[in-house]
Amino acid sequence: MEKRRKCVVVTGFGPFGEHAVNASWVAVQVIVHVGVSSMATMVTLEKCGHNQGYHGLDVRQFCPDTECCVVGGPECLHSVIDMDTICKRAAGMDVQFTVSTDAGRYLCDFTYYTSLYKSQGKSVFIHVPPLGKPYTASQLGFALQTIINSILDMLEQSEDQITCHQNP
Repeated sequence: MEKRRKCVVVTGFGPFGEHAVNASWVAVQVIVHVGVSSMATMVTLEKCGHNQGYHGLDVRQFCPDTECCVVGGPECLHSVIDMDTICKRAAGMDVQFTVSTDAGRYLCDFTYYTSLYKSQGKSVFIHVPPLGKPYTASQLGFALQTIINSILDMLEQSEDQITCHQNP
């Protein structure tokens, strides 16, 4: 019988009380979101999130009245992670990768934009295809692990260039 792997979600928190810089936020480094896309045939690395154009209801029948993520926020926010470089580093695996600039103006894009806004760009969003179309859970898991390791390597190499601070 195959042993099931466990999923771990790691979070950090912003400033509070006397702690202008919360060590938990600094230790987390980057936020990684993963979502399924029925249109995806490859693992898709999203470069940016969009603020406006949310017309469709989510699974709980909710859509923001303003049809945007952050009222007055910029139209598009990009990740500080160079997704083109991450995509190139992942080449050669048994899973194919691509880069996108449109996460779909649905829950994934909404989540990504909001995360980019709150984290000063220190977030990424990865779309995966449905299981078996064409990859197994094991293949997708290994691909995600490879991407996350590449992101962490990139952050270590450019630690001085990326600052950890929150929006007010």
